[in-house]
Amino acid sequence: MIERHATDILILGSGGAGLFAALHAHQANPHLSITVASKGLLGKSGCTRMVQGGYNVALIEGDSVERHFMDTIEGGKWLPNQELAWTLVVKAIERVRELENEVGCFFDRNPDGSLHGKAFAGQTFDRTVHKGDLTGIEIINRLMEQVWARPSIGRLEEHRAIALIPEKGHAPVAGGQPKAPPLAGVLFIDIRTGTFKLVEAKAVLLATGGGPTMYKYHTPSGDKAMDGLAMALDYGLPLRDMEMVQFHPTGVLAGHDTRMTGTIIEEGLRGAGGYLLDGAKQRFMFNYDPRGERATRDLVSQSMYREMMAGRTTPNGGLYISMGHLGRDKVAKMFKGMVERCADCGFDLAGGLVEVVPTAHYLMGGVVVKVDTSTDAVGLYCAGEDAGGVHGANRLGGNGVANSTVYGGIAGETMAADIKRGLGRREPDMAAAQAAMAMALEPFRAKSGDVNVIRDGLLDMMWSDVGIIREKSGMERACVRLDELGAELAAAGVPDTNRAFNLSWHDWLNLRSQIAMSKVVAGAALGRENSRGSHFREDFKEPGDLATSRFTVVRKTDGRLAVTDEPVEFTHVNPGETLIRETPQAAE
Repeated sequence: MIERHATDILILGSGGAGLFAALHAHQANPHLSITVASKGLLGKSGCTRMVQGGYNVALIEGDSVERHFMDTIEGGKWLPNQELAWTLVVKAIERVRELENEVGCFFDRNPDGSLHGKAFAGQTFDRTVHKGDLTGIEIINRLMEQVWARPSIGRLEEHRAIALIPEKGHAPVAGGQPKAPPLAGVLFIDIRTGTFKLVEAKAVLLATGGGPTMYKYHTPSGDKAMDGLAMALDYGLPLRDMEMVQFHPTGVLAGHDTRMTGTIIEEGLRGAGGYLLDGAKQRFMFNYDPRGERATRDLVSQSMYREMMAGRTTPNGGLYISMGHLGRDKVAKMFKGMVERCADCGFDLAGGLVEVVPTAHYLMGGVVVKVDTSTDAVGLYCAGEDAGGVHGANRLGGNGVANSTVYGGIAGETMAADIKRGLGRREPDMAAAQAAMAMALEPFRAKSGDVNVIRDGLLDMMWSDVGIIREKSGMERACVRLDELGAELAAAGVPDTNRAFNLSWHDWLNLRSQIAMSKVVAGAALGRENSRGSHFREDFKEPGDLATSRFTVVRKTDGRLAVTDEPVEFTHVNPGETLIRETPQAAE
């Protein structure tokens, strides 16, 4: 049985993108019914609250949006959609002011009252504004307060979205079609009861966050499984840049058998002068890049991985980060939250050494979107980490939360405007909803199996064969193994038939999404026969001609993945050029 509900705007995800969308849609039209659905609790799940470092914005004297734009394009190795990147750097100024003056955030300031910008790797200016090293908590807590203060914004907490449901008469055929059909609603599982709900909406925002949790070491929150992108792929939407998985260089490594999520040594520590050391406590980054520890995340992660593969590791198989040479008191003051988190893991960050390992952190790829966040499907919009094209081959630290808040706000405004122009509710295809429900119930019909063994196999295989450094034979081996893991999962049932708060069931559903998206990542990586940013191939080490850059596109057609590529449009600047003001200044 499927319960049916209706709303004007349905937002999937309660991170920075989702909550900003709700507030901006409400501001545009307070009479709209707006519903925010979250797999966990509002503002308590997802990744925005885990942001430590800060928010990139050209608001400090000597900086400019052009400079921020060039850092973003060059950091992304000339693969970003330049219209999306330009909108990001321009709108970030408006959004930070909104965060402080309307939402109620407090960012750190200099003695003269100006915003303090700290150094982040890969940038030519110290433009990352922050609240100590707990910036995400500051932003998400204030956004939650603003949403709670508007009772007309409804909430569906602990509701898991499992399928995008098309308009009746427009169902996707055989796993996809050239153009995605108009969207009528979303099918959910109420995690608390195990019942199914179909929420019909005039406009739906996909803002579930990417979260590459299919790797042995990963930082996204435990509720992340790339569900949103899996649903978008099944719906027939094109995904771009899916080979571009960013590994954060310094995830805390607490032991051989520990796969902690969410605990990283934020980039500001390396920007402030932190050292990376091998197992013999020797610096190594200058052997790989003249910028040393302040190189971009992709280069630092690749360098660390090579040190690990050469056996120059710590007792737990990682490397060290050292801050003590900067002075214990200084480190404790500058990075209070990080010092406390490391202490919880048994490490003395201020005066000792912390074991670290590169950890899957962010997915640059996602749904192909327009600048207004609309997609190929009428009624479906996408923002935040679910949307591709902003970052290209590598995301600059500090551009992630900027991306979510900038495009979350744009999505809210766009959805409200489209509804005002006549975007209405569409009759859902109930046969498609019934089919999605039947698929979700498959594990109750199979013999009980061990999902943990399948998950461990996925995590280890993706780390070794489709990880930081790749080559053809390993990725081909991974594609074969992924098919095997998918078959093993299909044959593995869950032991408890009670669907209320059945975490084994949701583990199974998580793993299905993770395997599906791992196939997309591996397929896109095989299709890119060069090395750009976070995608490094040992058998194709050169980046290729920047002037003829192309981005990968993955679609699901007739149940099979098809990988193609399309040219990058250089709408603002061409490779070899730059955007520079004659007199650099802070953006007005």
